[in-house]
Amino acid sequence: MTEKARIGYRIVGTIKDVKGVCNAGHKKGDKIEISGYDSGGLCGFFYHDIFPYIIMLQFGGGFPAKWVEDPDVVELECMDKFNAVKIELRRIKSED
Repeated sequence: MTEKARIGYRIVGTIKDVKGVCNAGHKKGDKIEISGYDSGGLCGFFYHDIFPYIIMLQFGGGFPAKWVEDPDVVELECMDKFNAVKIELRRIKSED
Protein backbone atom coordinates (compact mmCIF):
# COMPACT_ATOMS: atom_id res chain seq x y z
CA MET A 1 0.00 0.00 0.00
CA THR A 2 1.41 3.39 -0.89
CA GLU A 3 1.97 6.06 1.73
CA LYS A 4 -0.76 8.21 0.13
CA ALA A 5 -3.31 5.42 0.46
CA ARG A 6 -2.53 4.63 4.12
CA ILE A 7 -5.19 5.76 6.55
CA GLY A 8 -4.52 5.64 10.27
CA TYR A 9 -1.60 3.89 11.92
CA ARG A 10 0.40 1.10 10.32
CA ILE A 11 -0.32 -2.34 11.84
CA VAL A 12 2.23 -5.16 11.71
CA GLY A 13 1.24 -8.71 12.60
CA THR A 14 3.84 -11.19 13.82
CA ILE A 15 2.99 -14.89 13.86
CA LYS A 16 3.95 -16.00 17.36
CA ASP A 17 3.00 -19.68 17.19
CA VAL A 18 1.35 -22.27 14.94
CA LYS A 19 -0.09 -25.47 16.41
CA GLY A 20 -0.50 -27.91 13.54
CA VAL A 21 -0.54 -26.45 10.03
CA CYS A 22 -1.86 -23.03 9.07
CA ASN A 23 -4.11 -23.39 6.03
CA ALA A 24 -2.93 -19.97 4.78
CA GLY A 25 0.71 -21.10 5.02
CA HIS A 26 1.84 -18.82 7.84
CA LYS A 27 4.78 -19.91 9.96
CA LYS A 28 6.14 -18.80 13.33
CA GLY A 29 8.11 -15.57 12.91
CA ASP A 30 6.31 -14.37 9.76
CA LYS A 31 5.65 -10.61 9.74
CA ILE A 32 2.77 -9.18 7.73
CA GLU A 33 1.36 -5.72 7.23
CA ILE A 34 -2.36 -5.74 7.86
CA SER A 35 -5.13 -3.15 7.90
CA GLY A 36 -8.85 -2.66 7.46
CA TYR A 37 -8.17 -2.74 3.72
CA ASP A 38 -5.61 -5.54 3.51
CA SER A 39 -5.85 -9.00 5.09
CA GLY A 40 -2.10 -9.55 4.79
CA GLY A 41 -2.75 -13.05 3.47
CA LEU A 42 -4.65 -14.27 6.52
CA CYS A 43 -7.48 -16.69 5.83
CA GLY A 44 -10.93 -15.11 5.80
CA PHE A 45 -12.01 -16.75 9.06
CA PHE A 46 -9.04 -15.42 11.05
CA TYR A 47 -9.17 -11.98 9.43
CA HIS A 48 -12.90 -11.71 10.17
CA ASP A 49 -12.30 -12.72 13.79
CA ILE A 50 -9.56 -10.13 14.46
CA PHE A 51 -10.92 -7.32 12.26
CA PRO A 52 -12.32 -5.26 15.20
CA TYR A 53 -8.87 -5.25 16.87
CA ILE A 54 -7.16 -4.25 13.62
CA ILE A 55 -9.53 -1.29 13.25
CA MET A 56 -9.12 -0.36 16.91
CA LEU A 57 -5.31 -0.20 16.58
CA GLN A 58 -5.35 1.37 13.11
CA PHE A 59 -7.51 4.29 14.19
CA GLY A 60 -5.96 4.98 17.60
CA GLY A 61 -8.26 3.10 19.97
CA GLY A 62 -7.20 0.80 22.76
CA PHE A 63 -8.06 -0.97 25.97
CA PRO A 64 -8.02 0.82 29.34
CA ALA A 65 -4.45 1.17 30.65
CA LYS A 66 -5.19 -0.98 33.72
CA TRP A 67 -6.09 -3.93 31.43
CA VAL A 68 -2.97 -4.02 29.28
CA GLU A 69 0.78 -3.73 29.55
CA ASP A 70 1.19 -2.07 26.13
CA PRO A 71 -1.79 -0.27 24.52
CA ASP A 72 -0.19 -0.60 21.07
CA VAL A 73 -0.15 -4.43 21.12
CA VAL A 74 -2.78 -7.15 21.19
CA GLU A 75 -2.21 -10.92 20.89
CA LEU A 76 -4.95 -13.11 19.42
CA GLU A 77 -5.47 -16.72 18.37
CA CYS A 78 -7.44 -18.08 15.42
CA MET A 79 -10.59 -20.07 15.96
CA ASP A 80 -9.19 -23.31 14.47
CA LYS A 81 -8.09 -24.94 17.71
CA PHE A 82 -6.50 -27.92 15.91
CA ASN A 83 -4.31 -25.65 13.77
CA ALA A 84 -4.26 -22.58 15.98
CA VAL A 85 -2.26 -19.60 14.80
CA LYS A 86 -1.33 -16.97 17.38
CA ILE A 87 -0.68 -13.45 16.08
CA GLU A 88 0.59 -10.30 17.74
CA LEU A 89 -0.81 -7.10 16.24
CA ARG A 90 1.34 -4.05 16.84
CA ARG A 91 0.48 -0.42 16.11
CA ILE A 92 3.46 1.41 14.59
CA LYS A 93 3.38 5.08 15.52
CA SER A 94 6.49 6.07 13.58
CA GLU A 95 8.43 4.79 10.59
CA ASP A 96 11.00 2.75 12.58
